[in-house]
Amino acid sequence: MIISGGIFDIEQYEEAILKLEQKTLEEGFYSDREGTEKVFSEITQKKYWVNSIKNASQLKDDIEAFFEMLQDEEEGSHSEIIEELSENFENFLKLVDDMELKGMLSNPEDTKNVIFTIHSGSGGTEAQDWANMILRMYTRYFDANGFKYSEIEFLPGDLIGVKTVTLEVTGEYAYGFLKSETGVHRLIRISPFDSAHKRHTSFASVYVMPEVDDIEIVIDQKDLRIDTYRASGAGGQHVNKTDSAVRITHVPSGLVAQSQSQRSQMLNKEAAMKMLKARLYQEKLEEEKAKLSEIEDNKKEISWGSQIRTYTFHPYNLVKDHRTNLEVGNVQAVMDGDLDKFIKTYLLKFGSFG
Repeated sequence: MIISGGIFDIEQYEEAILKLEQKTLEEGFYSDREGTEKVFSEITQKKYWVNSIKNASQLKDDIEAFFEMLQDEEEGSHSEIIEELSENFENFLKLVDDMELKGMLSNPEDTKNVIFTIHSGSGGTEAQDWANMILRMYTRYFDANGFKYSEIEFLPGDLIGVKTVTLEVTGEYAYGFLKSETGVHRLIRISPFDSAHKRHTSFASVYVMPEVDDIEIVIDQKDLRIDTYRASGAGGQHVNKTDSAVRITHVPSGLVAQSQSQRSQMLNKEAAMKMLKARLYQEKLEEEKAKLSEIEDNKKEISWGSQIRTYTFHPYNLVKDHRTNLEVGNVQAVMDGDLDKFIKTYLLKFGSFG
């Protein structure tokens, strides 16, 4: 167990937390929204490690005490002690497992919030319905794991489902946990839209980018082309009446970001700029990773021919991750947001280089 004075110095972390909390009391602290969020995020992360180490140490002490009680107590009272011992040991293993995973998320971007985009593949209604199913799966995962999310862009399907949706996802280690989901997701099922009840294969891509601020990505305004247009689809009375939607093109890179879900042109511009910065930052990360030969084998191409996970509804029930070879037979649980096994197995295999 790592304790104070070892690799993890609790007193040092507690001093850092105190200094950060004192900073929140300074005049004008809340005038910088992004700076404020960064400080509170750092406080939350440091408190997690302090509290986790303390809890793990306490559980360890309790487990040792229960073993001593088993040696001293009469055999007739062992069952109650064993029950409490088992409960404490289970909690200890769960906490250590969580700490191990978060300890792997050592890259600076792992602590960041996320721009999370889902695109339907070719195939019309089939693919658009699958993209909507993927959206439901992830929002349930977000809810179950304490991540908050808000819609930046939503382009509905022609009849049902969704063509493209982009969410801002916020929470502790959001990018660290969600980066494993970038890639193509394949569905095999009997189509509910096919009167002949034939088996169909559909694709949807997921793209996860860490959210960044002005300090990390500086954009020259001269490099931007900003277009406004009328929003389409659901969104209220303002839709199709004003040019509230915004599209921003970064001319040097050719990257495009757009938003139409907010109620004003100004808010849509802010959302589109946030997406553009995230995409530029993601490109920067990928360029840096490409320079490291030791992780070349871990690179994943995002294309329709390189799915990371297959969800089979017919002729059998199975979800398989092709990177880790993990297979789960309870398809319904996965579609209801139970993705922990896939994400944890990926992190244990690839660690920070995912």
